[in-house]
Amino acid sequence: MFRPENISIGIVGLGYVGLPLAVAFAEKYAVVGYDINSNRIAALNNHSDETGEVSSLVLQENIINHTSSGVKGLFLTADVDYLRTCNVYIITVPTLIHASKEPDFRFLFSAAETIGALLKNGDTVIFESTVYPGATEEECVPILERVSGLKYNIDFFVGYSPERINPGDKKNTLKTIVKLTSGSNEATRLFVNSLYGSIIDAGTFPVSSIKVAEAAKVIENTQRDINIAFVNELSKIFAPMNISTQEVLQAAGTKWNFLKFSPGLVGGHCIGINPYFLVHKSTALGYMPKLILDGRQINESMSSFVADQIVLHLAKRKVLPQSARVLILGATFKENCPDVRNSKVVDLIASLNEYEVNISIYDPVAIGLNIASVCIVNNIDELAGQQFDAIVLAVAHTEFKTTDWAQFLQPHGFIYDIKGFLPPNEKVIQL
Repeated sequence: MFRPENISIGIVGLGYVGLPLAVAFAEKYAVVGYDINSNRIAALNNHSDETGEVSSLVLQENIINHTSSGVKGLFLTADVDYLRTCNVYIITVPTLIHASKEPDFRFLFSAAETIGALLKNGDTVIFESTVYPGATEEECVPILERVSGLKYNIDFFVGYSPERINPGDKKNTLKTIVKLTSGSNEATRLFVNSLYGSIIDAGTFPVSSIKVAEAAKVIENTQRDINIAFVNELSKIFAPMNISTQEVLQAAGTKWNFLKFSPGLVGGHCIGINPYFLVHKSTALGYMPKLILDGRQINESMSSFVADQIVLHLAKRKVLPQSARVLILGATFKENCPDVRNSKVVDLIASLNEYEVNISIYDPVAIGLNIASVCIVNNIDELAGQQFDAIVLAVAHTEFKTTDWAQFLQPHGFIYDIKGFLPPNEKVIQL
């Protein structure tokens, strides 16, 4: 029987995915939130979440200073020993790719090693990290078996419920997004579904196997990547025709079945990475997925394309790149999100640096803004009194929409709006 008072949950990884999940479960269960970053734990215990996903008030309401089975609340720690009291473990660590574009699952495998050392008879391990179909049972389960000495589906059980967190999105949140669930056998499938069903307002969608859940997650982001690649390719076709891609898309969007996507830079932890997981598995099985790879190539090329377009528009105004002052608005990988990791703005800056453009960057939303450490760029905090030959809107932070950016332009200057975020006028050029 599903009895909440008998469940103690350990969540491994307290980033964009793990922290909101830990808080949601802590409203009903005893939860131990574990992260190897002791500074992160200290900040959270001080009710400060630098990702902006969980408010100080919510942390204050849910964090407790002790851990005890049956006592609901969230205990946060960087000491793995506190996880020993748990009987359900949820792994929410990031999955990456190597420079070769092959999957980099080192954090996932390390987490499996950690939990394997703690596993007891009857425990359940649930994975949320995005992987290729089969990875949970083919790669992670053997680690759990080897380290624990226990047998899969006899002594311990496994579930998979892929994360669907959208960082920076205050509307589509953990509880309002339908949760896919799966389990290693029928009893586990029902248990995992009931567990998540107890906290997800939008409900759950149980599937028949872990592989199906893994596949569904990885194609969600791959589909989006391909659709964005299509409109990015359109922008390359329409630019030399002096046709506004945004206007074309708005016109086409009046048809009921036209899918609405916008061109832009595709970075971050998911869309630019997850398609390579599917490519890896597909090629291992002997099939080369051409459409997925072509979409990736188009999206990877957009930073250099945008840089070329900016320099072209400078040349039309008789401004040499070497003497141009260019302001880039936004450094993060997506709008209204403070994270600069895996941001394609870095690639855009690198491409502009090849033209020896004088670049400044402004982002009041970003945390740990360290792009200057990898690119030749000037981070600025105050824009008053400054004038630029071009302003590039690279990230559509909501607060950017309330500023009159034309005041920071030279008389010949222009705004290059990658996101189609600003109203078009004689000063605004849209990608």
